[in-house]
Amino acid sequence: MLFREITGLEDIKQSLIGTVANNHVAHAQLFHGNEGTANLALSLAYATYINCEDKQSDDACGRCASCLKMSKLAHPDVNYIFPTAGGKSVLSENFMSQWRSFVNETPYGNLPDWLEKIGVKQGNIPAEEARQLIQKLSLKSYEGGYKIVIIWQAEYLHNTTANALLKILEEPPEQTLFLLVVNSMERLLTTIISRTQRVAVRKFTEQEIISYLLKYRDMPHERAKQIAFLSEGDMHSVLEMIDKAEDNDHAWFANWMRMCYATNVSKLVPMADEFDTKSKEQQKAMLEYGLSLFREIFLYTNGGESLVRLENEELVFVQRFSAAINLSNLEQITELFSEAHYHIERNARAKILFLDISLMIARLMAKA
Repeated sequence: MLFREITGLEDIKQSLIGTVANNHVAHAQLFHGNEGTANLALSLAYATYINCEDKQSDDACGRCASCLKMSKLAHPDVNYIFPTAGGKSVLSENFMSQWRSFVNETPYGNLPDWLEKIGVKQGNIPAEEARQLIQKLSLKSYEGGYKIVIIWQAEYLHNTTANALLKILEEPPEQTLFLLVVNSMERLLTTIISRTQRVAVRKFTEQEIISYLLKYRDMPHERAKQIAFLSEGDMHSVLEMIDKAEDNDHAWFANWMRMCYATNVSKLVPMADEFDTKSKEQQKAMLEYGLSLFREIFLYTNGGESLVRLENEELVFVQRFSAAINLSNLEQITELFSEAHYHIERNARAKILFLDISLMIARLMAKA
């Protein structure tokens, strides 16, 4: 990954390049940005630039041996750690072929995308990763440059793992660089945060997304503008809108809400069984999707039609379903979704939880 392969974000790129030019490379950096930002892409481009053998003023050369190895995610001095199923035998190094494929497909993928790719329901970064990493970093670098560790979704470090890394984060071996890539900084231990220098990665602007779509996707300008508006600076959403032929998540969610509105228990029970078969991340994503749709319903029913960032079936759903919603039950329904998300995160039985909130939503809609 090179800086020039990332659309826009020139301010952040120049700041990162400046740390190298001025010899102010912090040994532990926290690339923090919301889902759909370029935090992973920037960390990869930064790692490429640092070990490049022929650095340019604005980017790595892309031609030297180090750059070519980085482009294949196969540099011997760069270690990648990311969530897996955990355990001593299920470590990041066992998933490197899938990781290379995942990053090459898009560096803007999220955790549910990754877990689905490796067939895991719930991911974390176990303590064994830290133990093996510390052993690797005790050795000299293969090629004489920086030894770099990129930890993607570092908020999924198990507490034991995070604590095991504290000492080496504070006193790393010479020429060692840690790049932690996170979406939810509040989930990291404060002791980890205090040992890192933060790189705040903003969302893409609408113009940056339009430029990307025109350059790389050969898209009509009007459609590019529409997608840029709908995405709210989230490149993951941009790529989903382009690549998804049909939105199965929306169809499933819309059907769920229709069954709640009709209080159709005979259909809700098998839907609960189906919800139970989804991975934990998929269950959370469905609840988050519902919360986003209810936000749009709130805007639509309160005179903010022009602010609704939806199209096609989703927009029709919001327009029609707003009749079953009022301010009072909308607030209660969103609270139900938020609470359900909280309990799913803490391993509540999804089938029971789903049916429970479905019946409560049905009662609230009946009062509308």
